[in-house]
Amino acid sequence: MSLTTRKTSTKKQAPPKKKTAAQKAPASRGKLAHLLQHATKQKFYTSISEPMLATLVDKPVESTEWVYEIKWDGYRAVAFKNGNTLELKSRNDKSFNEKYYPIYDALKQLNLDAILDGEIVVVDDNGQANFGALQNWRSEADGTLLYYIFDILWLDGYDLKELPLTERKAILETIVKPTGIIKLSQAFETSGAEMLEAAKQMGLEGVMAKRKDSTYQVGNRTRDWLKIKASKRQEVIIGGYTRNEDSSKPFSSLLVGVMQGGRLHYIGKIGTGFNSKLQKEMLEQFKPLVINKPPFAEVPDVNKPSRFRPNPPKATATWLKPKLICEVSYAEITSDGVMRHPSFEGMRNDKTVKDVKLEKEIAAEDIVTPQKSAAKKSIAIDKPGKGERKTLLNPSEETQVRIINGHELKFTNLSKIFWPVIKGTKRDMINYYYQVAPIILPYLKDRPMSLNRYPNGINGKSFYQKDMTGKAPDWIETYLYHSSADDRDRNYLVCKKEADLLFMANLGSIEMNPWNSKEQSEDYPDWCVIDLDPDKNTFEQVIECAQVTHQVLEALGVPSYCKTSGSTGLHVYIPLGAKYGYETSKEFGRAIATIVHKQLPKYTSIERLTNNRNGKMYIDFLQNRPQATLAAPYSVRPKPGATVSMPLYWDEVKKGLKISDFNIYNAIARIREMGDIFKPVIGKGVNLEKVIRKLDDF
Repeated sequence: MSLTTRKTSTKKQAPPKKKTAAQKAPASRGKLAHLLQHATKQKFYTSISEPMLATLVDKPVESTEWVYEIKWDGYRAVAFKNGNTLELKSRNDKSFNEKYYPIYDALKQLNLDAILDGEIVVVDDNGQANFGALQNWRSEADGTLLYYIFDILWLDGYDLKELPLTERKAILETIVKPTGIIKLSQAFETSGAEMLEAAKQMGLEGVMAKRKDSTYQVGNRTRDWLKIKASKRQEVIIGGYTRNEDSSKPFSSLLVGVMQGGRLHYIGKIGTGFNSKLQKEMLEQFKPLVINKPPFAEVPDVNKPSRFRPNPPKATATWLKPKLICEVSYAEITSDGVMRHPSFEGMRNDKTVKDVKLEKEIAAEDIVTPQKSAAKKSIAIDKPGKGERKTLLNPSEETQVRIINGHELKFTNLSKIFWPVIKGTKRDMINYYYQVAPIILPYLKDRPMSLNRYPNGINGKSFYQKDMTGKAPDWIETYLYHSSADDRDRNYLVCKKEADLLFMANLGSIEMNPWNSKEQSEDYPDWCVIDLDPDKNTFEQVIECAQVTHQVLEALGVPSYCKTSGSTGLHVYIPLGAKYGYETSKEFGRAIATIVHKQLPKYTSIERLTNNRNGKMYIDFLQNRPQATLAAPYSVRPKPGATVSMPLYWDEVKKGLKISDFNIYNAIARIREMGDIFKPVIGKGVNLEKVIRKLDDF
């Protein structure tokens, strides 16, 4: 828009007309119009009786009339979106809007009006779908949510249910642009047997076979969609639980059944697949459902001996109203109708009890006449991608236990306020260190650490802890160092892995202070650092001093890298590659500091004693002594605003830069965009012999 003066009309403007999906994507306008030519008009709606369901068969079909998809191990969800209206609902019409809010928010960003059918899944850091994590999902700490869209029922006022599947798929591919959370489920024209085998190798639940010309049939379990499971799974109703005599567990097994003829029929006892924490949560769900009489048509014998357990432990049963549903995997159903080797997979709240019946496989030949097999094509299934590292701890529980690098860490007092003004908590700090761990660890790995602990936040009493003798778990490594200054031995904590980093954070170590050298090369620092420490200076003067330092080093042919201190100053790092001793590093730092001071004498000083600086900025080169420490790159600082010591490009070191620009709430986004721009600091290092010869020119 021009900033020149222009006349304005007093005539009331009509609101802009809403664009259809085709208008929003001009390049695909013709294709979409062609696909919609046989669709009929229909008003928008926000509910269906039940989405289209599939029939279970014993094996894949081999026919060119079918396509294959992954059977996603999650919750079916239909999204109803029209203008500002958006409803995300389960197959039994329950709202998922709040429960799975990241998906709801992502759908809001889609620039289209449509009714979409798909599956909500949770994937872990390895990209593996985890059904058990889905029901208990509360926040990013519990896994990465994804929404796989595989069908469309309505678009821009058109009913698409009567269009063949292939056309509905084509419409989806035209209008939906996948995002980090929103995905399109791939359809494959390939051998069914090969597709199933690929799914098994990837640890997926199974595959779906869909007839290419099938219409969308609401509320119908159709034979146009088939499901073939890689392993046997069954939804069951919980009718009670047992507790073995002398057991310390909350309960020993679940007693489950399915509906047959309007009555609950017992099909097995589930004793595996849950830990104590999950059992305690389940017991809370059970409490309001306890009844005196068994809900099963026939009372199960909970102490029945078997060939493998002739003397089972004595168990007592607690009966429950048959209201809760869970999913179980099993080996087979025995001749007397009981599951063999059942294992708990997770709770289900997306289905009703009346829907839970024993699924029996139908022979594929009863549905599809064997034909010439589909042409074999290589199968490249997109496994649910590794999500970006989210958060470690959920937002509610004060104490949480996590397994990190095979070690159990107990995180406590998580709501304690560490930064009062912004209400930043200990939980926020630990979640930040978990997210940044892959980036910060190279600057901590194998280095003895000086812990600066703030157990009650930045306004509480703090203390340094260097000696960890008897104060760290056995799995944490330490480094014995004898100090000649006070004739003491100290066992410094040596950071090796993510668990060590999070252990330190849980102690209230807000900042991470590593040595400049590793334990393997104790006397040889990996970098030389110039610490610009202002007194009565403006930050613009700090910036100018950093720029001059950079110019001096550039003239010497020395690469340098700048980061905010996270407090009031800036740090300039020079890579040494552990090739020179501390004394050489210190004297090189002194030479650079001296040259810079000569160029900026009015407001800088290289005097060690504070009283001799007269309020001037200290160009500190003495940080290059053994055991001296600075906050690591990407370290949090115990300063207002939860600031982070952030690496910078040199063209960012200019007027307008502020220390407060970088904190634990925005640093991860910057790192994801830019990567680790400080990495050369721990690279090969400079040739100081050549550099020192150039110093005479200054």
